[in-house]
Amino acid sequence: MRRGLRARGWQVADAAGRGTERVLIAADKFKGSLTAVQVAERVTAGLRRVVPGLDVAALPVADGGDGTVDAAVAAGFERHEIKVAGPLGQEVTAAFALRGDTAVVEMAEASGLQRLPQGVFAPLTSSTYGSGELLRAALDAGARTIVFGVGGSATTDGGAGMLTALGARFLDKDGEPVAPGGGGLAELASADLSGLDPRFADVELVLASDVDNPLTGPKGAPAVYGPQKGASPDDVETLDAALAHYARVLEDAVGGKAAAYAASPGAGAAGGIGYGALLIGARFRAGIEVMLDVLGFAPALERATLVITGEGSLDEQTLHGKAPAGVAAAARAAGKEVVAVCGRLALPPEALGKAGIRRAYPLTEVEPDVAKCIADAGPILERVAEQIARDFLT
Repeated sequence: MRRGLRARGWQVADAAGRGTERVLIAADKFKGSLTAVQVAERVTAGLRRVVPGLDVAALPVADGGDGTVDAAVAAGFERHEIKVAGPLGQEVTAAFALRGDTAVVEMAEASGLQRLPQGVFAPLTSSTYGSGELLRAALDAGARTIVFGVGGSATTDGGAGMLTALGARFLDKDGEPVAPGGGGLAELASADLSGLDPRFADVELVLASDVDNPLTGPKGAPAVYGPQKGASPDDVETLDAALAHYARVLEDAVGGKAAAYAASPGAGAAGGIGYGALLIGARFRAGIEVMLDVLGFAPALERATLVITGEGSLDEQTLHGKAPAGVAAAARAAGKEVVAVCGRLALPPEALGKAGIRRAYPLTEVEPDVAKCIADAGPILERVAEQIARDFLT
């Protein structure tokens, strides 16, 4: 592992610290309600209402999806904003994070669902071009290690847009560029990757994702994630065939590795942008694992006596690479006790226990009305944190 991915320390949330209890809050966002930073702030407030002066470390986490850049900035990275193309080609302001020669790039900043107009989906035409522009900007800023967090995408183009922004050419039978988006790849006749930015040969590129799907097939990007992006059954069939064709044309261009990458874990991440990243030399790692390294989780964990993790919904997906599962696994390995906060809880106690979580505290336990939980998540979370303090810290 390069120097850029080593743990860099932790941040203490203005704590004087009384006694020997030290709490580490390492929670993800509550999507639609609170950012990961806000979750940490609210939990801290609730804990200290019961235990004034409690020693608290706030380390917001993310698994590579939306919120990853914010988590890096909260851990001490510098935020850089640039204008890039959104998923429909419109100009958007997107950010990446940089500390030293390590950059954290989040594809959702440029190509995420939140970049689509309200209520508008474009499963066949949305492009990852802006994500390629973000990667190029990170290189221009001097990055030698790039953590590329993928998730929350509006796209299913196999990373073709991203590769185009980085110098690749995808042409139809008339020698013209194919239309943006996964649908346009059905007309692909030739691919030329010789113009790709040569700096990637000297950069460590880490593909950080919480999914390990292949590019196509029953578990591929279109079939599993296409419907979340507005794809109809016919759209899914069209996209799957187009991406399979895309991989075949790339095999003609770069050899057998194109087919091998298409079947590799992570190729189907974020509408297949994982496939494009693998083609330019990325190494796939579970998103939460690499983000814990980058954010400096290990030294923060060493000092903690109690770890509080969480996310909006603790459910079956949580157990498959989401942030709370990664935090709990690392904490359990270090012999630390872990509890979780969440908006809703859909896991039985035995599943929580196997994941290393002693107990979960859902907001719905305080306020059964889900709409109120979403609207008033902050104050309710503080009340939940007060209960955690009574149960574990007094």
